Amino acid sequence: MPIEVGLWKLGDRLEKVEFTPMDSERRLEDVLADDVSVIDPNLLLIGRQVPTSHGKFIDLFAIDGDGKLVVIELKRNRTPREVVAQLLDYGSWVRGLEDDDIAGIFEGYLRKYVPEHVSTSLDEAFCEHFNASAMPEALNESHELVVVAGELDDSTERIINYLAEEYGVAINAVFFRFFRDGDHEYLSRAWLIDPGEVDSKVERKREKLPWNGEFYASFGGDDNRDWEEARTHGFLSAGGGAWYSRSLSLLEPGGRVWVNIPGGVGYVGVGVVKDEAVPIDEFRVEDGNGKMVPITSLPLKAARHRTQAEDVDKAEHFVRVEWVHTVPLAEAIREKGFFGNQNSAARPRAKKWHHTVERLKQRFDIAP
Repeated sequence: MPIEVGLWKLGDRLEKVEFTPMDSERRLEDVLADDVSVIDPNLLLIGRQVPTSHGKFIDLFAIDGDGKLVVIELKRNRTPREVVAQLLDYGSWVRGLEDDDIAGIFEGYLRKYVPEHVSTSLDEAFCEHFNASAMPEALNESHELVVVAGELDDSTERIINYLAEEYGVAINAVFFRFFRDGDHEYLSRAWLIDPGEVDSKVERKREKLPWNGEFYASFGGDDNRDWEEARTHGFLSAGGGAWYSRSLSLLEPGGRVWVNIPGGVGYVGVGVVKDEAVPIDEFRVEDGNGKMVPITSLPLKAARHRTQAEDVDKAEHFVRVEWVHTVPLAEAIREKGFFGNQNSAARPRAKKWHHTVERLKQRFDIAP
């Protein structure tokens, strides 16, 4: 069944804030265009009302830190069949886009909507937004389709789940509710399928390979995460929201984890997981004198995440790792065809993952 979102105001008595329709879906599009992180913090908007070769226009067009393209389409007043069919049609067009096509779409977006930044290249915008040193070598190796709706009906839910589970289509729905309380306005968001679960469903259906027992981890995305500190003190970390930290719980003690730094950097290490993930306040490291102390007591960049510790959802979480082999950032390993995604940790089943691990074993000189 569709998810129902409610909002209540706390006071002397519980008071429900009633849902009211947004003035127009154009306004919702404007909100999302101003800050696409409302949908997903790992997106960079690169197009709006993008013309396709089929004579239609994509509402919003974005890219994530791995170079995956994301088509975002507002449901408006169309039937579930119409909006999903439109998205699939867009997907058939998007999959053929080359790097120069994507750069051209971004240039057109800046020219029309952000003319003051028209001289900014896609490379520059990508690196600045994702704090990366370079763009991924290959863009558009995959894409995702997202329906945006004011409310979600049973039919749309059934169609999307069917496409994702039976055919491995990377499709999802996110719906927004608009609330007004006096002069204050609020916007809530809810996903039909957890975004990480969409990736899992797609991989399970498309590849049908057994998990090879090797864990994947993505490290980075924050000025307070320093790879040299992680190498020295033996840890991986993620936080800033449950979206980022919860996947760390996938890492099982005794398992081997391969670490990638996204944004075009590459793989920097492999190690054995020693303990389950814990919040920053519970994580201890050696102080240099053989004594184990709270990481928050040392002058490390990672310790700055202590300011988020009071918020359980935002708190940085740490996993202890005994490194088998690591390299500095300057020696990170990248190859065309390597697996990569933005999840802090994963158990990939993709063919690319099997290939990536075998190549890294050779490059790091790791025994099978």
